[in-house]
Amino acid sequence: MAVLCDTQIRELIPIEPFEQNTKRPGKVSYGVSSYGYDVRVGPVFKVFTNVSPTGGQTVVDPKAFTDDLFVTVDTRQTGKDHVIIPPNSFALAETVEVFTIPRDVLAICLGNSTYARCGIIVNVTPLEPEWRGKVTIEISNTTPLPAKIYANEGIAQMVFIKADRVCEVSYADKGGKYQDQKGLTLPMVD
Repeated sequence: MAVLCDTQIRELIPIEPFEQNTKRPGKVSYGVSSYGYDVRVGPVFKVFTNVSPTGGQTVVDPKAFTDDLFVTVDTRQTGKDHVIIPPNSFALAETVEVFTIPRDVLAICLGNSTYARCGIIVNVTPLEPEWRGKVTIEISNTTPLPAKIYANEGIAQMVFIKADRVCEVSYADKGGKYQDQKGLTLPMVD
């Protein structure tokens, strides 16, 4: 197994839109890097709220997760370049980039160091072989203060690992439930 370098990422990993990693003063970095690809967070966020629409106690249940636990913020409509995540809360967002993972590659997401140093943690499960789509990401504000997240700027890095052998069953073969997601996708249990 090997981690793909910048030239291999350009050649082997379909990413749209693909960006070079150049200096962008005042922006959180994004684009291809030495051994990864820094993804951007898109303009739409679903910010978690613990206020129940029915007035009762809210319970987070991955088997019965509903959209009413979120407030949707579209930065294109607010005219702002960012969203605020409340203290000790989180938001879901999607990447600007669309990925098509080859059958012999696994992508692992790591948080961006600029945000991590501010107490902002990004979580994404691995992108399995032959997974396709925009990536839904979870952004946690672990601090006791509100946190600002900038739309259309870097948020995390994808590292691509090329396998020595091709897998027997890919994500596409399994008919994975998050295949070809085009927008923010809430948790699902089959």
